[in-house]
Amino acid sequence: MLQMSIRSGSTAAAVPAIAATVGEYSSDEILVERIAAGDKLAMQVLFARHRTSIYRWLYRFVGNETVAEDLLSDVFFDVWQQAGRFEGRSAVTTWLLSIARFKALSARRRRTHVELDETIETTVPDTADNADVVLEKKHQGEMLRDALTKLSPEHREIIDLVYYHEKSVDDAADILSIPRATVKTRMFYARKKLAEMVQQA
Repeated sequence: MLQMSIRSGSTAAAVPAIAATVGEYSSDEILVERIAAGDKLAMQVLFARHRTSIYRWLYRFVGNETVAEDLLSDVFFDVWQQAGRFEGRSAVTTWLLSIARFKALSARRRRTHVELDETIETTVPDTADNADVVLEKKHQGEMLRDALTKLSPEHREIIDLVYYHEKSVDDAADILSIPRATVKTRMFYARKKLAEMVQQA
């Protein structure tokens, strides 16, 4: 059985060895093909490449670090088991986020009182900025984070996928299993609602 730790300290030692093989495992699609053939090193490379973004995606859904780490392990265990079923109709990242979303929704259903905690990093102060600019950026970031937490779960998903994961409308539709038109409609209303809330703040 494939065993993989997701703790950052435990994977740090493996990173140089994994990095040395990047040329061999240059694309996600090649990695998935190799994983389907039982290549554990390919699995480690894919995990190292995507674990941070998938973890953040999961954490935004469940709002609990331990649960997000457990779900991250589940996601990559599914990848190990189902790599042979990947058909390449979408990007590997889209496939990973689809698995992650299913796991997160299942975890949310199991919990009776779920509070979504949006902790999206929206601003990183430029060291060249003066104190006033840094404070203004921080204030804008706080207003945006506050506004995001007030959006419906459906609108938060769209904003997260399109703006923070930089997914296309087609990819978002695949991940959420909804029509493209619905993605566009949700994006329109999510942006409109965000703008209204930020203006009122």
